[in-house]
Amino acid sequence: MDKIIKNFSVGEGRRFVDEVDYLPGQVVSKTLAQNDAVSLTLFAFDKDEEISTHASEGDALVLVLDGEGQITIDDQVSRLKAGDSILMPAGHPHAVFAPEQFKMLLIVVFPKKKA
Repeated sequence: MDKIIKNFSVGEGRRFVDEVDYLPGQVVSKTLAQNDAVSLTLFAFDKDEEISTHASEGDALVLVLDGEGQITIDDQVSRLKAGDSILMPAGHPHAVFAPEQFKMLLIVVFPKKKA
């Protein structure tokens, strides 16, 4: 059986923060899992980089791993530091901005597809 979680060592203690690197002027992403039920993605944002306003079909949980990020949900702005988390509910417009370099783990859980 193929691994569902990819791009991550098996049976070895790892730190998520070390799994994705900052690159000048970029948002770097590393997908760990992607299917109809869940998406796990690590991100590293260089200072002043962003993901513009959009909505997701699933609930999205952000865990800040390093630095400080700005999350906007329904026009409400939250500043988060390493160790903080925030839930971006499905269907609500949200955006991510890096006032300084920061890294995050994004977990999106999608609703069950109707047959």
